[in-house]
Amino acid sequence: MKATSIQIIEILKKAGHEAYWAGGCVRDMLFGIEPKDFDIVTSAKPDEIEHLLEHTIPVGKEFGVILAIKDGHHFEVATFRSDSGYSDGRRPDAVEFTDAIEDAKRRDFTINSMFYDPSEDKIMDFMGGQTDMRDKLVRFIGEPEERIKEDHLRILRAIRFKNCFDLQYHPDTYQAIHKHVHLIKKISTDRIRDELNKMIMGDNADQAFEELFEIGALELIIPELCKLKGLAQPLQYHKEGDVWDHSISALNWLTREEGDSVPLPEKPPTLALKWATLMHDIGKYETFGRDNERIRYDHHAEVGAKTAKKILKRLKFPTKVIDRVDWLISHHMMVVPLFEMTDARRRHWFLQPGFEELLEIYRADAAGTKPMDLSQYQEMKKLYRHEIAKLRLMPKQLISGKDIMEILGMEEGEKVGEIVKMVREKQLGGSIKTKKEAIEYIRKIHL
Repeated sequence: MKATSIQIIEILKKAGHEAYWAGGCVRDMLFGIEPKDFDIVTSAKPDEIEHLLEHTIPVGKEFGVILAIKDGHHFEVATFRSDSGYSDGRRPDAVEFTDAIEDAKRRDFTINSMFYDPSEDKIMDFMGGQTDMRDKLVRFIGEPEERIKEDHLRILRAIRFKNCFDLQYHPDTYQAIHKHVHLIKKISTDRIRDELNKMIMGDNADQAFEELFEIGALELIIPELCKLKGLAQPLQYHKEGDVWDHSISALNWLTREEGDSVPLPEKPPTLALKWATLMHDIGKYETFGRDNERIRYDHHAEVGAKTAKKILKRLKFPTKVIDRVDWLISHHMMVVPLFEMTDARRRHWFLQPGFEELLEIYRADAAGTKPMDLSQYQEMKKLYRHEIAKLRLMPKQLISGKDIMEILGMEEGEKVGEIVKMVREKQLGGSIKTKKEAIEYIRKIHL
């Protein structure tokens, strides 16, 4: 992708135009991070870009943005522009094609305003981005309040950049986002969700969510999470703080290791695992109670799963992510009971598509607890690896849900799924070995 983006720049330059990498890819490069995308800015007008490049799509031609497709890669190629008026708090009402300096001025933060010419190894920094990088500052370009009024999402972007890159706020930037945090309510749900996902998947996600709470943004987006702040825990088992402190710590431990006692997972955490870890105890607010022994949260996993599902639906998450988060939170207390199960029943759990993530949410949960005890996690992980190696050698499932519906004349539903699980459990236990035996079994239990 990088080499292809340079080819596009060379094509534009050979035609007599200025052309550079812009924004995030330059920032990431200077931070020592491999850029994921290479956006290009140029003095060429949209019609000229379309004429010079072979395969283009006018995704935002009225704003000077053309999508170029080359060698299977996609690149945004934008004409230098200045913006005027943001009546919808997101898009400019009008644009004027201009030069590189004016284009830099219209951007959000100084660290995102730099251009780079890869063919000459030259940085164009008109807004002091390199100085702010040196001082580890997030700073709005120009008047901070005006930048926020132009696009309210910049409040969340400021929080993300500050924490993802482990920076500090310029004082004027902090005062502006604190003053105007209420404007988050005007941002579309889709944009909020996407920004939160970038935060939770980025570095220092725990710090980012702490800051969302402190600045008042989280109360506007996920008020249910804010109820965990100050929510007491049984001190016999939780000396790390309240439920909020525990949840934030668990999110931190998901991507943190401490020698052999807290090893990193073999796979990077998925989006669903990150959200499930942050919200695994969100049901504790509604289930808080006490008995003669201690504070309790009976059925908090089931209640929390419903709450998390409601939150993710409100934020318009994909169904696949919602279902996985729901399953993980519902069963995050299941790991310890597995030790008491029969081999067949335990194998059933080991074969669940989300079981490895269930183990990791348990690891993060245990690591985020003081005193920390990961002995059961390590024992279950060892048992899982041993058993799953054997299970991979087992034959495929003997009978499907479709088979069951045809044999028993049943309609699709939960009952069919339950029968499939029962047959599989018998197969894993060794009492059913053939499809014929499976059919006999389901006919017997259906009588």
